[in-house]
Amino acid sequence: MKILVTGGLGFIGSHTVVELQNQGFDVVIIDDLSNSSEDVLKGITAITNKTPEFEKLDLREKAKVQEFFKKHQDISGVIHFAASKAVGESVGNPLLYYENNINTLVYLLQELQQKSEASFIFSSSCTVYGQAEVMPITENASIQTAMSPYGNTKQIGEEIITDTAKVTNINAILLRYFNPIGAHPSAEIGELPLGVPQNLVPFITQTGFGLRQELSVFGGDYPTPDGTCIRDYIHVVDLAKAHVIAMQRLLEKKNLEKIEIFNLGTGTGSSVLEVIHSFEKVSGQKLPYKIVPRREGDVISAYANTDKANNVLGWTAQSTLDQAIESAWKWEQKVRS
Repeated sequence: MKILVTGGLGFIGSHTVVELQNQGFDVVIIDDLSNSSEDVLKGITAITNKTPEFEKLDLREKAKVQEFFKKHQDISGVIHFAASKAVGESVGNPLLYYENNINTLVYLLQELQQKSEASFIFSSSCTVYGQAEVMPITENASIQTAMSPYGNTKQIGEEIITDTAKVTNINAILLRYFNPIGAHPSAEIGELPLGVPQNLVPFITQTGFGLRQELSVFGGDYPTPDGTCIRDYIHVVDLAKAHVIAMQRLLEKKNLEKIEIFNLGTGTGSSVLEVIHSFEKVSGQKLPYKIVPRREGDVISAYANTDKANNVLGWTAQSTLDQAIESAWKWEQKVRS
């Protein structure tokens, strides 16, 4: 079966392509290379001994999306990663996020609704919960007002998919994941943001390598044990495997509803300082950092209740924080060598 992975040369997308190919799926990737590189194909091929099909395409161009689906009529399922994803950037440039994250989703669904049946996995986010009132967060937690345009696009995206599934042959699984980190153990693929990293771990590893002078920790006065924000950091390979399991569930028609929702995390919250200390432990070096004012759009704490994913999907995160950080550091060193 052929699976379309949008944003398949990005961080989570590329790891998911690897796991799909490892399970025998044929994969076609769409990516506009705005925050990725075609070189990632070499890493995927090195790991799996198979090169996925790739088309450079901007999903905002509706006519090209239509053309793509005319050409690839044998697609059995879609895993949709392609989106802008930085909380801080979305606050400063909301229209970019609404165009890139909403329009592209609509154009994909317009093509899929023409099929007799379609399986769709949506890359959602724990940001849909806003600042949840209870920890750990279950799938039944109320959807709070989004704290950033990025979070809002994920909420709106979920609503669009839900409304569409009700009246079409699309079946969908919405995967709300927490904070993906790490790299493939082979160090052939990993997180390689263009420009200044917006996420914590690549900023840590770049600082550790000397590319950045020091790490800014946004806020040291939060109501947490050490004053820094708490997140649920999940190894990207664990996350990728969950996408494959979810796709298999849809293709085998094991889903119990047209729309299913699962949290993907480890179930453990780690503070920013704990992540820094983990890096210092696995790298054997001190990391220069300073506490700076809070960043708009950041919630205090977010970590998952993963019971539903564990029991219904049969999926559990396997890697520890230290293992994930160690893989990210190994990747950073390889990329810079």
